[in-house]
Amino acid sequence: MAGIKSRFDPVRAAALEVIDIAESGRQTAEEALSAVIRDRAFTPLDIRFIRQLANGTIKLKRRLDHDLKFFLSRPSEKMPRRLIDILRLGFYQLFFTDRIPAAAAVSESVNLARHFFDLSRARLVNAIMRSALRNPEKITFQDKRDQPVNYLADFYSYPDWFVTYCLNEFKIEETENLLATMNRPPQITFRVNSLKAEPEEVADILNKAKIKFHPGKYLPEFFHFRGRGLPLEEELIKSGKIYIQDEAAGMAVQLMNPKPEMNMLDMAAAPGGKTTYAAAKMRNRGTITAVDRSHPRLELMMENCRRMGIKIINAVAADILEFQAEPFDLVLLDAPCTGWGNAGKHSDLRWSKTSADMERLFEVQSMMIDKAAQLVRPGGILLYSTCTIIRKENDQVVEEFLARRPDFKLEPAEEYIDKDIVSETGFVKTYPNIPDLSGAFAARLKKRIDSNK
Repeated sequence: MAGIKSRFDPVRAAALEVIDIAESGRQTAEEALSAVIRDRAFTPLDIRFIRQLANGTIKLKRRLDHDLKFFLSRPSEKMPRRLIDILRLGFYQLFFTDRIPAAAAVSESVNLARHFFDLSRARLVNAIMRSALRNPEKITFQDKRDQPVNYLADFYSYPDWFVTYCLNEFKIEETENLLATMNRPPQITFRVNSLKAEPEEVADILNKAKIKFHPGKYLPEFFHFRGRGLPLEEELIKSGKIYIQDEAAGMAVQLMNPKPEMNMLDMAAAPGGKTTYAAAKMRNRGTITAVDRSHPRLELMMENCRRMGIKIINAVAADILEFQAEPFDLVLLDAPCTGWGNAGKHSDLRWSKTSADMERLFEVQSMMIDKAAQLVRPGGILLYSTCTIIRKENDQVVEEFLARRPDFKLEPAEEYIDKDIVSETGFVKTYPNIPDLSGAFAARLKKRIDSNK
């Protein structure tokens, strides 16, 4: 029996371990992946496969459970959680990947069940997966017209509350497109660091390496590609010529429009994506005070600064609500949020965030924007941004702020950003179903020169 138990695939077992940890809530999926692969002899190809299997299975958990129930003779909740995860992982390989042979998906799932349980459980897994292969037509869904929330939540694997929110915000076709897009494997996006390279130089390096890419539509210093892992790490990342960052995340800095010799505050700076972009736009002239309560994250930011040749950032470890300083020309508040604009990149976000988080974060965001207002000089700019698509955390925070602070006014974003991604109310709004973008929000608020506050 010991010999039989040793026949499982360690790569799939590692993916299962990541799924188990994320499902328990002890760590995020990415934290779990880092912990699982640490000190193990996995190749880069192995790690990419583990990430694909774990993230895909976690994202599609609800859909996988929905499909599984048609082939179970007893309720899944009576089964051990790890056995359920083995079946989820197996069904993901069977129906949601295109390079894994069905026979391999079945046999490796059976081996995992035999290793972690016993022969009877292995036979159960084998019977369920082979039945699903023979009779996929048994899987049905509720009618999309009569029960749109249930249909979309089951089919695309999201919580009911988020699907309901989207249906209230968008048309059903837009909602379905948004949900489907966030289920696709994310692409890699990076920004060329203008302090060390020009976009043409980086493009030439990629072309010589025969790497397919395309520049950003809205911010041409951003490049996109759908490779497996980032190539040329030594030449591009370690040299400081590029920084991994979403193009949508760069919109806030573009809207803020930092200039050389300005004095800027970043209120929640680490790990430094927007801060370093602003420093590059300032051509390393001026000052940026980067505040964050996390010492390790600030250390990571400063390491990035050294690699990228940035010299104008001063890191301050502090609670921003208690931070005191003379007013700044620019204040960037990239507020803590539910992160729904990046749900396609964080596989477990859809299961860890609830509708109650919106309410809780709205209170935090409102306190932080009021604090930010105190730190802007008359005539200066307050830039409020998030990486969520939830209106309460975006529009409502800004609208209520402006109602209680008449000394600030909204400056229309289309003066700085392509009008295609500017709302009628003058906010930058991007969504994951816009090609190459994640979801983000930004508003440019100017403090009136005649302000007495």
